[in-house]
Amino acid sequence: MSQTAIHPTVTPTEAGAWPLPGGGRTGERWRALTDAARTDLVGARLLEAHADATAILHELGGPQVEAGQLWGVWAAEPPEPAVTARQTDAGIVLDGRKLWCSGAHSCTHALVTARRDGERALFAVELSAPGVTPVPDSWHAVGMAASDSGAVDFAAVPAVPVGAPGEYLTRPGFWHGAIGVAACWYGGALAVAQPLRRRAGDDPHRLAHLGAVDAALYAAQSVLDCAAVDLDARPRDRRAAELRARRVRAVVEDTATTVLDRVGRALGAAPLCDDPVHARLVADLTVYLRQSHAERDLAELGSALRAEEADR
Repeated sequence: MSQTAIHPTVTPTEAGAWPLPGGGRTGERWRALTDAARTDLVGARLLEAHADATAILHELGGPQVEAGQLWGVWAAEPPEPAVTARQTDAGIVLDGRKLWCSGAHSCTHALVTARRDGERALFAVELSAPGVTPVPDSWHAVGMAASDSGAVDFAAVPAVPVGAPGEYLTRPGFWHGAIGVAACWYGGALAVAQPLRRRAGDDPHRLAHLGAVDAALYAAQSVLDCAAVDLDARPRDRRAAELRARRVRAVVEDTATTVLDRVGRALGAAPLCDDPVHARLVADLTVYLRQSHAERDLAELGSALRAEEADR
């Protein structure tokens, strides 16, 4: 697998050097993701994963990310199919099919979740190893098409454990990374809003939509800024990390949904039909937002709130 160009002004090496979450400069990290997504949403999706992988490896003591590498985080866990890890005389190897592998053909390395002795564990994999095979014709998306998020098969692929089994999910950093995704959603929403800013003119209906879009974007930016300050103040509090991430993602998802809806209602079909950049961006953001689990995530937020109140 070979690395491809991602974002015209940001390399994976630069993204890997962004401030780590919880180190006092989290706001800078999220603003960098927003800026990348505002220019190239698909490229930012891959950069976000690479930056997240760098943070995970730092937190869990995994291999060091080197210049020229592009890391993915392939952690989708549907009931089936599954990737399993097994011990051999030569070390641990992975077998099975992993779905939703962004950068399936372009990533050089990936952090891959696999089942080991009934637990979900995380492994670092060099994707040039024999036995790694992107599955042909397994990514049919229109939105986020260029993210190349198809399935990948593993057949006795050497893997290096990263952290203890289950630690990937139980660490506070899991939730810090989830907000990085929301920062990208926000950048995509800013980009979708640009045609409305340019074309609003003096039309009262377009101006009303523009006002609503601006207020929603301001709310999302404010939530991201406040969350960065709070995260830097208590980076190791896992319960706070989960509540913070679920709240931020809910607000930013709602903002992005509002922007998509209102820009479409204000401008009609014209920019979706005569502006290929805008049309592709709307399709990309629509698919990217479905990385949220919608009402299921809101229900989880409600459950987390109830648990917190019960412990007071």
